[in-house]
Amino acid sequence: MRQHRPRALQSVCRGSGFHPSRGGHTRRTVHHHRPRRRSASTSANPREHAMTTAADVARQMAAAARTLLEALDDTQKARIGIDFDEATERTNWHYIPRERAGLPLKEMNPNQQQLALALIATGLSTTSTRQAQTIMGLESVLAGIEGPGRRFPRDPELYYVTLFGDVGADTVWGWRFEGHHISLNNTIVNGTELSSAPLFFGSNPAHVRHGEQVGVRALKDEEEVARDLLSQLDGEQQGIAIIAAEAPADILTTSVVRVSDEAPAAGLPAAEMSAGQQQQLEALVRVYIERLPEALAAAELARLRQADLAAAHFAWAGAAERGGPHYYRVQSTTFLAEYDNTQNDANHIHAVWRDLTNDFGHDLLRRHYRQSH
Repeated sequence: MRQHRPRALQSVCRGSGFHPSRGGHTRRTVHHHRPRRRSASTSANPREHAMTTAADVARQMAAAARTLLEALDDTQKARIGIDFDEATERTNWHYIPRERAGLPLKEMNPNQQQLALALIATGLSTTSTRQAQTIMGLESVLAGIEGPGRRFPRDPELYYVTLFGDVGADTVWGWRFEGHHISLNNTIVNGTELSSAPLFFGSNPAHVRHGEQVGVRALKDEEEVARDLLSQLDGEQQGIAIIAAEAPADILTTSVVRVSDEAPAAGLPAAEMSAGQQQQLEALVRVYIERLPEALAAAELARLRQADLAAAHFAWAGAAERGGPHYYRVQSTTFLAEYDNTQNDANHIHAVWRDLTNDFGHDLLRRHYRQSH
């Protein structure tokens, strides 16, 4: 008997060609997401409804969260809401399949699901909204690959929305959307300032190699732009950039709450790259920051160009050849982009953006509380 999936969730994955209602069997469409490969000269895509400031994004988030709340019943509201000061839960993030605090899409009706997805879209660029949809749809692909005896539940509805604090408050509030291979963490301060890190995307399979969805690569740019950079380095530079012959089993930071901003960067410094290589390094960083809405991505890129990019290091570990387990990171004084593709015969990507000073709004909150007392 075919399992019913709410109509709204079918639309989550429609753009990627994945259809949760079909379980492990998927149907190919001409619209599935194939991320555009970035070169050093690529610029951010304007959003269909461009937001010009971070304050605009914060207001959009608040409006979408309020609309979702108004559509929930009392039981659902009790599930989705957590006090902002519950810092242990607010920073309790991960990318593995597990039960989470909050309200899963599975416990929403189709209209509520659409409103939840509208909230998610306020925190991502148009391209990365499609990436998230593709990642969610891969749960159905995994269900088909692993079969009925699988270890973990594979369900595109097992993604949770959590709201922290009084939504839209002029003080502090936040929201999280999280499930297997997706973690979006947004902290809003004074109604106008926000932090959108950590921001994690993963993909399993990284490259769908069998079935009707063959060829789909949800995180293509995360791999290809880094490979382009590695290939541009000469032998001496690669000798510095490649820090280990064997890749680690996972990203080294895993799901730690704070990444130390005092840890020494490893690999090849940007200062020892040519101008063209530095442009390619920036293109790789943009793969991660352009997950954000245009206004946030533009502001972040402008900030990084002032100092941080010049101080960045690029490190690679594992096989340089395709098909082998590999890992890389780009690290500077205030940010870290970290990636691995080692599991499942090097067909399973983890890729995270960390703000070393402002994950979970750390710096924003510190300034806010200092000024409030």
